[in-house]
Amino acid sequence: MALQHLMVSAYGVYWHWVRFGRGYNAALQEYLTREGNSESEMQKAVELRTRKLLAVAVSQVPFYRAHWTDSQKRSAMAGHLTDLPLLDKEPVRADPLQFLDISRTPCPRLSDSTSGSTGTPVRTYWTLAERRESVALREARSLRWAGVSYAMPRATFSGRLVEPRADSRGPFYRFNAVERQVYFSAFHLRPDTARYYVEALRRQGIQWLTGYAVSFYLLAQSILDQGLLPPRLKAVITTSEKLTREMREVMEKAYGCRVYEEYSSVENAMFAGECEHGRLHVSPDAGVVEILREDGTPCGPGEVGEVVATCLFRTYQPLIRYRIGDLAAWDERPCSCNRPMPVLREVVGRLEDVVVGPDGRQMVRFHGIFVDQPHIREGQIVQEALDRITVKVVPAGQFGPRDEQDVIERVRQRLGSQVSVLVQVVDSIPRTKAGKFQSVVSMLKNARGPGQ
Repeated sequence: MALQHLMVSAYGVYWHWVRFGRGYNAALQEYLTREGNSESEMQKAVELRTRKLLAVAVSQVPFYRAHWTDSQKRSAMAGHLTDLPLLDKEPVRADPLQFLDISRTPCPRLSDSTSGSTGTPVRTYWTLAERRESVALREARSLRWAGVSYAMPRATFSGRLVEPRADSRGPFYRFNAVERQVYFSAFHLRPDTARYYVEALRRQGIQWLTGYAVSFYLLAQSILDQGLLPPRLKAVITTSEKLTREMREVMEKAYGCRVYEEYSSVENAMFAGECEHGRLHVSPDAGVVEILREDGTPCGPGEVGEVVATCLFRTYQPLIRYRIGDLAAWDERPCSCNRPMPVLREVVGRLEDVVVGPDGRQMVRFHGIFVDQPHIREGQIVQEALDRITVKVVPAGQFGPRDEQDVIERVRQRLGSQVSVLVQVVDSIPRTKAGKFQSVVSMLKNARGPGQ
């Protein structure tokens, strides 16, 4: 096991260089400086970066050269982003190389893939400068707002297959000594293994946590249930999965610190971090975010719509007006932090999380079914037909007929009394290949969310 930790640390030397090498400090300072700008100064920076990005797309990127009309290309050269068509994931998934700037040959060329939890993964390509800017953005607009930094020891839940053996008895983590980072396995976390995770936090002197929201929530539940004692932590920053009110409350009680939400994507099409006042701010100088109705018009404050984003610093593989597959709403209330950045009222969920009722209604807030359910550890909604729902539950404590009936009533309250609801008690709910928890599974081939 010591050898494995050593190998992870050896790779950590390279990965540290990739993330924090030349250009990182300059990018960090730029984001910190613009954070203190006026709204008009921020808008000027956004406009300048947008024009630069669109000029690259028109002249150097094969997809846009082939698919944009002459009129759309003129709009792009003029910096008129909203005159351009929306970009679905499918062409990027089918041929990501056609989105690359052909005038550049970065070395090394970095690559990532989305989790593919809803289909074939989308592959993204990066330059070193872009990777470092993405890390600087997160340090400036998320970590420091939460009072932590990459320079502090941290623990992470992500999709890495940390321990390949499903029947392993542990340890369920690997340690990167270069960055003092613990990589936890999201696949082995259970009530009977939770104490090993807490022991790792204490052994490595971890100061803050980041990664999958559901994994840290489930660990927090076990901490409270079993009376485990984690080290004194400064913050938890959740990613990848929706953070609900209940999850936040449980984690803050278990970890003894504030929980902050972060909203982004593997494609880095946009970025939002939670400030010290609990508001989720979009960084417009990193990515332009639009929230649109089904007809393509902008949503008003508080109105849920589809998130469309344009990353402004990824000019090597520009994704312009990219439909990232999420639903969200703007908040018109100003934030007392006075940062010149728009505020998201709510990130509702993914388009793939939509459940369709027999009368056509679409629901995405299904986490409410499992709120204040003390006898349910995990739950998953499976839509098998318009009028047939299966609810899989992993019981905690004395789950019984009254709990089952409560779940059925909650589903019918949201979708109508004509819906057939089956509650199925299971030992566990499998994670995706990336270790994520999928709260909703739709078997409807033609069920599509807004804007689809």
